[in-house]
Order: sequence, then structure tokens, then C-alpha cells
Amino acid sequence: MGEIQRPGALYQQVAAEIRSGIAAGEYEPGAPLPSEAQLIDRYQVSRPTVRKAIAALRAEGLIEVIHGKGSYVRALPVPAVTIERTITRSGKNFRTGHHAWQQVEAPTVYRATTTALTGPLLGLAEGEALFAVDRLLSDPDTDTRALHRVLIPFATAAETEQRVLVPFATAAETEHLGKAPDTEPEQIYAILTKAGHKLTWTETVSARMPLPDERAALQIPDVTPIMHATRVTLGTERRPLIIEELRTSADRAQLAYSITADSPRALRAG
Repeated sequence: MGEIQRPGALYQQVAAEIRSGIAAGEYEPGAPLPSEAQLIDRYQVSRPTVRKAIAALRAEGLIEVIHGKGSYVRALPVPAVTIERTITRSGKNFRTGHHAWQQVEAPTVYRATTTALTGPLLGLAEGEALFAVDRLLSDPDTDTRALHRVLIPFATAAETEQRVLVPFATAAETEHLGKAPDTEPEQIYAILTKAGHKLTWTETVSARMPLPDERAALQIPDVTPIMHATRVTLGTERRPLIIEELRTSADRAQLAYSITADSPRALRAG
């Protein structure tokens, strides 16, 4: 192939040509790219242009640069673990897809407020008080890590206190979310159900590049995106009650859902 004729900056043209070669299978996963000298000769461009093109492809996650060896097409790994996102119910007990994951460290509980993103999901204005609980989880079989966060508005916590307390209740029965916001999600569902709610859930999933602290906690390499799942628990009359967020490496995990024809708007407890 001779001098390239694509529109755009020269390094972008070179990157586009290499990208097309990867997509067409000319460069297979794990295979080395041509050397800088070969790329310079092939595309009739300067060394800085080739280096900028390689840097752009690396930032996209298409290639990795191994010091002293060169540039290689990044292999797309098979996800190490499948996280079942469907919620199941047996009697009063609920179960989620990561119930068997281990906690790497004790949960962090703190007070926060709704943001421009979380406020609308909860049907609240920005700046409303809530409890936040952060957990760092690890799959015992694959060591895949996940960050799990629960956001509980003060109003939801107060509601469980008012409705769950009964005369002559045992200590276990008097627990409520205001006293124990770090209650496991499955038990939160049970408390909300006991408070009179018929629960449904909605969930959205997006992908983005991780923040530095997320990359460190999840132990993922550079230029690796994360999946960010946001689940809203809805109560009676579909009123938002709590938010859960799950963040995990997109190349280590995949999410699985059970889809039924009779509940197109939400995942429902069985």
C-alpha cells in the first residue's frame, strides 16, 4: 500500500488504515504490528506521525506496546466471570447474582447527598440527604473485582423504621435501614417488602474509562473500560426507594439478565 489518501490529520489517517487492517483480520489478536520503519515506508510518513498514530490506537485499547518488543494487536479476552443480574425470591428471601462474592474489606458507610445524576433517579431534588455504602467485592473463583455502592435516601430509611417496628419485637425485627445502612442488598429488599412495598427494578448499563481510584481498586490495566450498572429499586406505585451501582472491568466480566415477556419494564422478583 502506498501513500494514504484519507481525510483528516496525517496521524489520524495512518491510525485509520491500521484500524481497518485490524478489523479486516490483516493483523490478528496477539500479532505484532509492522515496525516503525516498515510503517514509515508503507505510508510514506514521518516517524513522529507513526508514533502519534500508535499512541492513538493504544488509547483506544486496540493495541498494546511492549517495551523492547514493539506494538501488538490487543487480544480480546473471554470474560472470566458472568454476573447474573436477575433477582430471585424464595418466600421472604431474595438473592442477587453476586451474593457469593467475598468482601475484600469492610464496607465504608458515610452520609452524602443526591447529585444531578442520582437525584432524578430517586425522584428527589439535588442535595437531598442519603446514606452511602461502598463495598469492594471479589469473585472467589476468578479474583475478578467489583465496586458496589448503595444509596439510601433518609426518607426511605425513616419509612422502614416507622413500618417495621412492632410491639414486643425481637432485636432482629427492630433493625431498620437508619440504624444499619450497610445491610446486605438482599436483606434490604426483604425489609422494604416487609414495610409494605411490592418491589420492581429498573437497570441501565453503560461503559466508560475508569477513574484512577477505580482502576486501582479493580486492579485493571490501562486503557481498559469498565461497565457501570445502575439499578433502581422501585416500591409501591413505582416510587424510587434506593439506588445500587456496580462497577467492574469490561474485559473481566459480563452481565447476564433473565428477560420475560410479562415484565418488559422491570426485572421482577420471582
